[in-house]
Amino acid sequence: MDGTMMGLADQTGLKVGVATRDQLAGKSGLEILQGYISGELPSPPMGVSMNFWISEADEGRVIFHGEPTEAHLNPMGGVHGGWALAAIDSVTGCAAMSLLEPGIGYATVETKANMVRPIKPNSGIYRAEGRVLARGRQIITTDAFVTGPDGKLYAHGTSTLTILRPVN
Repeated sequence: MDGTMMGLADQTGLKVGVATRDQLAGKSGLEILQGYISGELPSPPMGVSMNFWISEADEGRVIFHGEPTEAHLNPMGGVHGGWALAAIDSVTGCAAMSLLEPGIGYATVETKANMVRPIKPNSGIYRAEGRVLARGRQIITTDAFVTGPDGKLYAHGTSTLTILRPVN
């Protein structure tokens, strides 16, 4: 971890890092996500740099909250569309993960997003909700919506994920 992540962890008590194999052993995807929420497992460093976090996880549905800041500005002074795209990719991936059995992983094949209106820095807490649309044997499809503190839609998207099974 770099100094920035250590500073956030020191200020908030948030454990940041990557969970070990031992910490994940025997846990379903939903149990892992719930471990992030409870603080039993360290929060992934990606959330620190993007300033978003998982706040709810149910089977097939996950919610993140986040607050874009000046750290996420594009050259024109607005929040870079990559912030919303990262939130969509993360929340859809976690929604897919919530359906996975212990020892099974996933990877994003494709994520598409539409930005509906500009996001301004320090404008409040945004909400990203990801839902599983369909799960097959090898592919999971999901969608997501990013809404602002005003309740308006700011971005939406879809993601296709592949299920990764251990090689025997």
